Amino acid sequence: MSILMRAPEECASWEWELDDFAPPGLDSALMTAARMSEILRSHNLLDPYSLEYMWIVYGVGGIGMTTKLSVMGRLDETELAQRIRQSRPSRFPNAEVGNISVSGRGVWLDADGKEHYESDLIVLTVSPDELHLSAEVAVFHDVWSHFDFRGTPHPAIQERNAPRLAAALQTLDALLGTTAKAGDPTYFGKAQGYGIETPEAIEGRGPNLTDRI
Repeated sequence: MSILMRAPEECASWEWELDDFAPPGLDSALMTAARMSEILRSHNLLDPYSLEYMWIVYGVGGIGMTTKLSVMGRLDETELAQRIRQSRPSRFPNAEVGNISVSGRGVWLDADGKEHYESDLIVLTVSPDELHLSAEVAVFHDVWSHFDFRGTPHPAIQERNAPRLAAALQTLDALLGTTAKAGDPTYFGKAQGYGIETPEAIEGRGPNLTDRI
């Protein structure tokens, strides 16, 4: 059972524009997802167990249908491409895949260094848009931050986890041949470099964000 609170919006995200990495389209998006997830897996941050994506019709928009595919560990882009195309809604033969989210579980470390598994510790999203290839990594928990969601400092937890995230993001930069850009800030935080910006403390405490969790 999870012992972490999870924010409904990301605490930070990092985005890559990948027009120089691979051509747009589903096959490229799945190749990118497979290679990125393998790096995150090597850092014990994302062991995939499902892919989820909505269906869209170009010129119309979303058709209100979402598909979730179960996967086991490493992603096989060739097999996944076949499974995804076979899952196209029969009523919409022209439907195409929207953004693909890769979910799984990852390891975080408590203040004593003990490992814990958490679902969606990292969420990886790739875009199979026919004109533009992009990817995003997002985090939703407070283990990367100096303060927890209640505003209590937990530097030992941050020191055990934030460097692991930073190392994975830098490895992804090297793989993709471009530096990640910080995603949009939310109520729960924003990216700063390869970590999460530390908010201003008041009497040693950060903001209490639990009113929206």
